[in-house]
Amino acid sequence: MPELPEVETTRRGLAPHLEGAIVRAVLQRRDDLRWPIPTEVRAHLPGARIDAVRRRAKYLLLDTQAGSALLHLGMSGSLRVLPAATPVRAHDHVDLALDSGQVLRFNDPRRFGCLLWQAPGTVHPLLRDLGPEPLSDTFDGAYLFARSRGRSAPVKTFLMDQRIVVGVGNIYAAESLFSAGIHPLRPAGKVSRARYDALADAARAILSHAIQRGGTTLRDFISPDGAPGYFEQELWVYGRGGQPCKRCGSALKAEQIGQRTSVWCPRCQR
Repeated sequence: MPELPEVETTRRGLAPHLEGAIVRAVLQRRDDLRWPIPTEVRAHLPGARIDAVRRRAKYLLLDTQAGSALLHLGMSGSLRVLPAATPVRAHDHVDLALDSGQVLRFNDPRRFGCLLWQAPGTVHPLLRDLGPEPLSDTFDGAYLFARSRGRSAPVKTFLMDQRIVVGVGNIYAAESLFSAGIHPLRPAGKVSRARYDALADAARAILSHAIQRGGTTLRDFISPDGAPGYFEQELWVYGRGGQPCKRCGSALKAEQIGQRTSVWCPRCQR
């Protein structure tokens, strides 16, 4: 599933083409993706100007005065800005026709993505209980330390809890914990304040770098310009179970933690 850097890369690629554009029509080739597409999308988007393209966690929001279209790419979704005459491919489920003569096209083979609606002045239920953004000023070691007290769950599970902090998925949690030297199975409540300082700094640095490099290349993800991300070649532990640690040479361990494969170095992470 695309993680925060992939979604932020998508947002930055789309924003110059969408912000200030007027939606002329919504063309749906099916009525649902992961969930039914609400009628408000067709009722309120046509004629509205897109004032901003925002990201909250792994969701994209197209803000208009009438409300916001809320999109999630799911496992395999992609968004492209294309000439309106571009032939429709399989799984091109929704077009937003723009006054520029282009369309924003949502392709989603597995249909785990979504297109929903957020009314003005409200917060969609999917966004209501989310934690802070990892690149915001409210996310730091002090915050993680305070939220972790009394928690026995593994620190990796804690870090991936979207109610604690958004957008730190499996790839970036593994990389951040390696950078901070923290074993992913250590109970969250047993990690010290100093080590949470290091973890918050590592997560922020790794996510920022991944965004600059275009995100992580996943099998189903390509960026809005059609190019894959470039961060994958720099991964230290994710997807490298059994291979030698790039830092110390020890064989990397792999185990299921919270139903996700986790990889770490038994020597570098304690």
